[in-house]
Amino acid sequence: MTLRLTDDETEALRRRSELEQRSMQEIARQAIREYVETHSRAELLDQVLDEELPRYAEALRRLGE
Repeated sequence: MTLRLTDDETEALRRRSELEQRSMQEIARQAIREYVETHSRAELLDQVLDEELPRYAEALRRLGE
């Protein structure tokens, strides 16, 4: 895989790399892992809510009164 960054993105990554004393690759890989993990959790939560909320719709409506 090839990741093409703009000059500004590359420079920002380079600065972060120097600040953290870690490789640019290590920082990019961590960012990708965090992105995938965060979005995977959000999708799972959306799926559970879509499946379970209708079951409790009446009770939730009454609680909201």
